[in-house]
Amino acid sequence: MVAPVVEHLSVVRAGRLKVVKVNVDIAQQTAARYQAMSIPTLLMLSDGHLVDRMVGAMPEEALLGRVDAVLGGGGSLTGVATGD
Repeated sequence: MVAPVVEHLSVVRAGRLKVVKVNVDIAQQTAARYQAMSIPTLLMLSDGHLVDRMVGAMPEEALLGRVDAVLGGGGSLTGVATGD
């Protein structure tokens, strides 16, 4: 399950990462907009622009590495997670 890993990341990167979970069954237009065809799909957005997409579960260390690679410039992200 991805949810506990994403929740932990939202704590360890608080202030730099905002996590939003979307129920694709309810928010079908949002799922279509971001082409979330598989669950889980993790999207990283910066200033409203998609900067990374991850489909499927991955270990916490790998996910943290991807987040930190995008945050490397000192910016902030909004992470959108769909499903588990």
